[in-house]
Amino acid sequence: MLAYTIRRLLYMFPVLLGVAALVFSLFNTVGEDPVRVALGQHATPESIADLEAQWGLDQPLYKQFLDFLVQIATFDYGRSYDTGEKLSDMFAAGAPVSLSLTLPPFVIGLILNVSLGLLIAYYRGSWLDRFSTALFIGAMSISYLAYIIGFQYVLAYRMDWFPISGYEPGIEGLQFLLLPWIIYLVVSVGPDVRMYRTVFLDETGADYVRTARAKGVSENRMLFGHVLKNAMIPIVTYSMVAVPFLILGAFLMERFFSLPGIGDLMITAINNGDFPVLKGLTMLIAMGYSLIVLLTDIVYAWVDPRVSLS
Repeated sequence: MLAYTIRRLLYMFPVLLGVAALVFSLFNTVGEDPVRVALGQHATPESIADLEAQWGLDQPLYKQFLDFLVQIATFDYGRSYDTGEKLSDMFAAGAPVSLSLTLPPFVIGLILNVSLGLLIAYYRGSWLDRFSTALFIGAMSISYLAYIIGFQYVLAYRMDWFPISGYEPGIEGLQFLLLPWIIYLVVSVGPDVRMYRTVFLDETGADYVRTARAKGVSENRMLFGHVLKNAMIPIVTYSMVAVPFLILGAFLMERFFSLPGIGDLMITAINNGDFPVLKGLTMLIAMGYSLIVLLTDIVYAWVDPRVSLS
C-alpha cells in the first residue's frame, strides 16, 4: 500500500504539470488583455506598461510560466487583478463558507440516499418502487434554479421560516445555511437514490445472491451483509468524485443566498476577468481531484479485499 501510494503521488506530478501548462496557455491566449480591460480604452502607453510590470505581464512567457509553477508549489497565487488582495487570503476566507454549505448536506445525503436506495431495492417491483421512481424522475425534471427560487419564496418570504439571504460566521450563521441545506438534499435525492437503487439491483442479480438465497439466508442479512458491502465500489466512486468540488460550493446557491464562498468568488472573477483567481482555483481543483482519485483507489482495497493495488 505504501509503495503504491508513493508511486501514484509521483505520477501526479507530470499530470499536474500538463494541467498547469494547459491552464496557463488558455488564460494567456484566450480572452481580452486584462491590462486593457482594467485601464479602459483610453489608457496611455505609460500606464499600460506600468500595470504590466506590476502584474508581471511584461516578462517572457516562459518566465511567467515558471512563476506560475512556483505559485502552485507554494500555494501562493499572487494577488487579484480586481481587488489587489492576496489570493491565498481570499481562498482561505471563502473555503470555510463553501464547505459549510456543501459538506453537511453531502454527508447527510450520502447516508440518507444510500439507505433509501437499499430500501427501495428491497421492495423492488412493489408500489413503493414504482411510486418512488415516478416521483424522483419528476423531481429530476425540475430546474435547480426553480428549486432555489421556489423554496426561497415559500419558506423564506411567505412563511418567514428562514432568512432569504446573508451570512454570519460561527453558530449564528447556521440560520442562513439551513434552507440551502434543505434545497441541496431535495435536489440530490432523485439522481442519487436512482443510481444507488440501480447498483443494488445489479448486485441482487449476481450469482452469490442466488446461492445465498438457496442456502436459506434471510433477505435482510443478504441485503445488509452482502449486497451493501459488494455495492460499495460504485458508491465510493460516485461519492468521492464529488468531494473536490465541494469546496466550490454551489454557484447558484451562493449567489442567490449571498454566501461569500469560493463559488461566488469564481463567478465574480469570471465577470471581472480576474485571471489569477480563475487560474488558482482551477489548479486547486485539479490537485484536489488527483488526490481524491488516489484516495478512491486506496478506499477500494479497504471496502473490497478482492481489489489489488498494483
